[in-house]
Amino acid sequence: MRGYNSRVDKGAIAVSKTIGILGGMGALATVDLFHKIVDMTYSDSDSGHLHIIVDNNTLIPDRTKAILHNGPSPLPEMIRSAISLERSGADILIMGCNTAHYYYRDICHFVKVPFLNMIKETAAEAHRRSFCRVGLLATDGTIESGVYKNEFLEEHIDLLTPEAGHQSAVMDIIYRGVKAGRSEWNTAPLADTLRDLEKRGAQAVILGCTELPLAFNIYHINSRTPLIDPTAVLARQAILAAGGRVREIAFCV
Repeated sequence: MRGYNSRVDKGAIAVSKTIGILGGMGALATVDLFHKIVDMTYSDSDSGHLHIIVDNNTLIPDRTKAILHNGPSPLPEMIRSAISLERSGADILIMGCNTAHYYYRDICHFVKVPFLNMIKETAAEAHRRSFCRVGLLATDGTIESGVYKNEFLEEHIDLLTPEAGHQSAVMDIIYRGVKAGRSEWNTAPLADTLRDLEKRGAQAVILGCTELPLAFNIYHINSRTPLIDPTAVLARQAILAAGGRVREIAFCV
């Protein structure tokens, strides 16, 4: 049954929609997205929160390997998860993996419910904050696929990506740091990457991989340049789309 979660608001019954999270890319990032939805939802009771269905599908192959190195396609498992979430009652679909948005349009063909696009929402947020030039920290697959470039081009925002030497620091902290479950990491190379983007004129930096907000938190990374967290942007839009009320927290810090 869709939209089963009812709550009283100003004397009327408000029926919220069910959010479906296409997860497993990776597991910690899925938890982070779920946590942000709960944390950003304004509620004074358990019943005031939104109904969320999570498919933590860890069978989905690595997206960067598929895009750049002819690895196994993640699309069949992603489609299976999207259909499963819809059949389970999800009214809205979201996914926290940035690189996976390369397959966004393909997945949309297999579901009828709205599917929020995190990258499009992030570009709109950068435009709303009047940024003209932003840096992007992301996987090689996300950068090479052009998913961010295309959306930011529509908003007339210049997108800066790290030079080759600095990009390796981004990939290392994602794959060898967070995804590998390491609690400590040498953050100096990534700090150099941030400074380079700042010198090149970045007014803000997008944490364009769901492991990156986790990395900045786990490894206590600071930045003089404002950081935009696409996961938090998506969480906010999902709450609003589901009919919830947002408790504003910083997703540009």
